[in-house]
Amino acid sequence: MKNIKQNIIKRYKENFEEEPVIICSPGRVNLIGEHTDYNMGFVLPAAINKAIYIAINKRNDNKISLIAEDLNKKHETDIDSYKYSDDNWPNFVLGVVDQLIKSGNEIGGFNAVISGDVPLGAGMSSSAAMECAVTYSLNHLFNLGLDKLTLVKIAQNAENQFVGLQCGIMDQFASVFGKKDHVIKLDCRSLDYEYVPFNLEGIKIVLFDSMVKHSLASSEYNVRRSQCEEGISIIQNKYPEVKTLRDATIEIVEECLSNSSVDIYNRCKYVVEENDRLINACEDLKKGDIESFGQKMYETHDGLSQLYEVSCPELDFIAAAAKKEEAILGARMMGGGFGGCVIALVKESEIDSVIKRMKDHYFQKLNKGMNVYITQIEDGTRIL
Repeated sequence: MKNIKQNIIKRYKENFEEEPVIICSPGRVNLIGEHTDYNMGFVLPAAINKAIYIAINKRNDNKISLIAEDLNKKHETDIDSYKYSDDNWPNFVLGVVDQLIKSGNEIGGFNAVISGDVPLGAGMSSSAAMECAVTYSLNHLFNLGLDKLTLVKIAQNAENQFVGLQCGIMDQFASVFGKKDHVIKLDCRSLDYEYVPFNLEGIKIVLFDSMVKHSLASSEYNVRRSQCEEGISIIQNKYPEVKTLRDATIEIVEECLSNSSVDIYNRCKYVVEENDRLINACEDLKKGDIESFGQKMYETHDGLSQLYEVSCPELDFIAAAAKKEEAILGARMMGGGFGGCVIALVKESEIDSVIKRMKDHYFQKLNKGMNVYITQIEDGTRIL
């Protein structure tokens, strides 16, 4: 973090000859509660110690001058004539500008240098971190007076409407609302949230990156959403008050869907069980029972693999290998699926030997390497 901050301050001063404000916005992990967000259920994310950093300040005109330090690229436009960029990276900034203006906020031109250490494509939501960093920065610079939840919604809308990716609200919420040593129990229907202590002395959150890209993720994501909606429409024939799978119980799923298609039944069963699992997992954390919490992570992986069918051989192999390691207390695939990372809770005292064995097993079995990221839970978006 120190080097990134120093680098962007140096680059900013070289280009703009003034002192910048520095904003840090973290990536996120999700401990449990996968594919529950669009079913109006619960998720359990946390901000982590890998972040996007922006050195930024106002200009006296309407020009927007952006530098992507890690890409060694520049982009210039202005408040009155910005448009979608084929280069893609500026869109995470311009989408926020677009949303702020459409919401009736008055902003002017600005200079910004952007860098970070959130790994791209590993499921830690670097795009959400960047949007939240920009939203927070412009709110601060132009004294817009927007509260945290409004910042989250503007960042999400920037991705949905300008960048063109239909993400839920979890990534941006975790980035802005993150709190050191706590996970966020977020109700995706009401947006009510609760901080649950996650101060696990001697345990690190480790991400084992399968290095498999999510080629099926977007198309299959839409299929899973429609399967859940179909299950709801069947349930509503008998229980019209059930608006989403959040309202269903496992007994209702058994009663209404056990004779429907196997796929519909399995998808809905997983979602209802995952919501229950998350609520119970939060109680484990409050009691300090990390072993029970970790066991639920393994159960989530089994559900995602066998019932929701969004895993892949590489993720299943990593999760199975993790189960054999005594120093790994829990593990599961994280994110949309069909690639990406397995998130695991690992005893810090044995972390080096565990990582070496996991890498060796993966290479021997699949003849490919894996990246490993060691993370910890940090505060959300803030001025440094």
